[in-house]
Amino acid sequence: MSAVFTPTRLRISVDRYQKMVAVGVLTKYDRVELIEGEILEMAPIGVAHAEVTDRLTRLLVMATGDRAIVRVGGPVDLGGYSEPQPDLLVLKNPGPEGYRQAHPEAADVLLLIEVSDSSLGFDRGAKRDLYARYAIPDYWVVDLGGQRVIAYLDPVAGSYQRTVEFRAGETVCPQAVPDARIAVASLLA
Repeated sequence: MSAVFTPTRLRISVDRYQKMVAVGVLTKYDRVELIEGEILEMAPIGVAHAEVTDRLTRLLVMATGDRAIVRVGGPVDLGGYSEPQPDLLVLKNPGPEGYRQAHPEAADVLLLIEVSDSSLGFDRGAKRDLYARYAIPDYWVVDLGGQRVIAYLDPVAGSYQRTVEFRAGETVCPQAVPDARIAVASLLA
């Protein structure tokens, strides 16, 4: 009697994913990220998405100064099978060496932001769960369609304990940089 084989998905490791980039299997023109071992195509960046990302970048750089690094669209290494590329990262300042030797990891992240105009369900579902599992302390979803910023805070045992929504007329600030106050209306105008 022959054995029965049931196909399963092949999970791609971060190491294998990076090798695919290094040898040109994936290029800078492929808008992809590695989530839970699967290479996922990212949504195209629309005009409103780009504008809000630009505004957030400027505001966060001015507010954090030398206290943190603000990275736009860069990867973060979350274990062996995930390397998402959020819209913005506010990272601990590692000093003069920066992040030259490796991508930042979860412990380096002060704030992670996804700007969402077409991927709200994914950003509030699979990505939120991934970021909570890796204890990203402060995760924001800028919901362009809903005209709000949703902050997920206080990850414990793989779940965020608090969710707070901010709308026009309110300000939101990173937990790690509380004096970096951002008017929600200035983002969504």
